[in-house]
Amino acid sequence: MSESALGRAIRRVVIVAKLGPPEGRRLALQMGEWLEKRGIAVTYETNTASAIGRQNGVSRNALPPDMDLAIVAGGDGTLLSVARAAAPLGIPILGVNLGSLGFLTELQPEESFHGLQAVLDGNLVVDERQMLRVRPFREGKEQPEFALLNDAVIAKSALARMISIELLVDGQHVTTYTSDGLIASTPTGSTAYNLSAGGPILDPHMKAFVISPICPHSMTYRPLVVPGSVTLEIVLRSDGEAVYLTLDGQIGFPMEVDDSVKIDSHPNPVRLVRIADRTFFEVLRRKLNWGGR
Repeated sequence: MSESALGRAIRRVVIVAKLGPPEGRRLALQMGEWLEKRGIAVTYETNTASAIGRQNGVSRNALPPDMDLAIVAGGDGTLLSVARAAAPLGIPILGVNLGSLGFLTELQPEESFHGLQAVLDGNLVVDERQMLRVRPFREGKEQPEFALLNDAVIAKSALARMISIELLVDGQHVTTYTSDGLIASTPTGSTAYNLSAGGPILDPHMKAFVISPICPHSMTYRPLVVPGSVTLEIVLRSDGEAVYLTLDGQIGFPMEVDDSVKIDSHPNPVRLVRIADRTFFEVLRRKLNWGGR
């Protein structure tokens, strides 16, 4: 195993599977058994362990810090949930795609064991991606912070009127949006909700923030790209509306008037293991059917 690529030899692996499709359980068990036959200690996430009849699973939100690799058998959503725990610990992630688009996952199921062998042989690269550090505030008091790979979204509920959201960059007022909401995303997250809202696609190796209004009242509001070295502050200025802060599309909190969210780059990037010789632009062409008719 090449320690120069991952910074550690592979001795301990945690496996997390998406449990909806039967293929997730089957693949998790097969990969675990394959690794154990090669002397690798395998631990399963709690729900994955229960689904395949294994004991002593570990929480997805509290991965053991001594893991050398996390294997995710699922879609981008499953990988996002693991990234929030793995990135602050520096645990690299290898994704096997059981979803639809799979922008973040590296391998298709039929490539799994070839990919695992490549990892053990050191034939890989580690792709470091910027994470968001998101710190909500209420009445000036900081709430627990979060590490996110894709985006933080402030948006109204289905029946609410348009809301007012103030944006500051490094403490300087930029504008107050009147819109259905606002998305702050990483370059990796630019192909998620940001793309649906008409925002630009950024190369995921950049360090930047994309700020995209959702259905703005004025067409003069355009998506904005700023350096990843700045601190964003987003403040809800509307009162009496149902508004939520949603993190990576998976965690949500209600917001009140004058609640704010500070966003900057997390000190620990997520580390994605890359094996297949596919460029980001090739993935875009294949996933978005560029050039198709």
